[in-house]
Amino acid sequence: MSFIADLVARLADLLEPLFHGSAMAAAIVLVTACVRLLIHPLSRAAARGQKARAKLNPQIAELRKKHGKNPEKLQKAVLELHRKENVSPLAGCLPGLFQLPVFFLLYHLFSSSDIGGKANALLDHKLLAAPLGGRWADALGDGGVLGGAGLVYLVLFALVAAVATFNYRRTKRQLAGAPLPATQGGEQMPGAQAMAAMTKFMPLMSFMTLFSVAVVPLAAALYVVTSTTWSAVERAVLYRNMPQGAAGAMATAM
Repeated sequence: MSFIADLVARLADLLEPLFHGSAMAAAIVLVTACVRLLIHPLSRAAARGQKARAKLNPQIAELRKKHGKNPEKLQKAVLELHRKENVSPLAGCLPGLFQLPVFFLLYHLFSSSDIGGKANALLDHKLLAAPLGGRWADALGDGGVLGGAGLVYLVLFALVAAVATFNYRRTKRQLAGAPLPATQGGEQMPGAQAMAAMTKFMPLMSFMTLFSVAVVPLAAALYVVTSTTWSAVERAVLYRNMPQGAAGAMATAM
């Protein structure tokens, strides 16, 4: 913690001539961008894996017809198909898993009152009028929604809402036309209704970021906003050729 705090502080010192009192906030955004750049190869690999899985949809549909009444056998057959075609069903999880340690590190870094037995000096920094160690509730208590700190959060909320809306529309397009699993007799296989509900709920997940920004320290919120915006642009580019319905079909395959 002390090492990372010192590293971020040194980076903020380098950025101070450009960003002045908001140099620490700029350092957090830059660190986030560097982290996302480092894991970009994993994101590209995940995109290739998801497109490869999408090509298996016709074969998975046949497996659903064959093993529709036996979910365990269906799952085993789908996993065997993935193994045979050298496609990993977990590849898409790797970018998110690599980001989690950085997020929790920043969260603890900017929510701990002391680091290494000393007062946490990073909490004294601000983004304009909003302390990096503060939360939205603190901003509401210090000037209200239209106060100096409140306006910083309004800008962040507007940015998150715009990114979430973009993700919502893109996910809706990807899920359009996703088939609902059924048996050969036309009856829904076990869990089909739950999967259909999940498919409808998935596009709304992007708006959960609004809740995260509201409750975590501002420093961690900056990481979330920067990473979410990066993800939206990255996925729009990497998955631009993904056929409609592919995402939903893969969600119901397992």
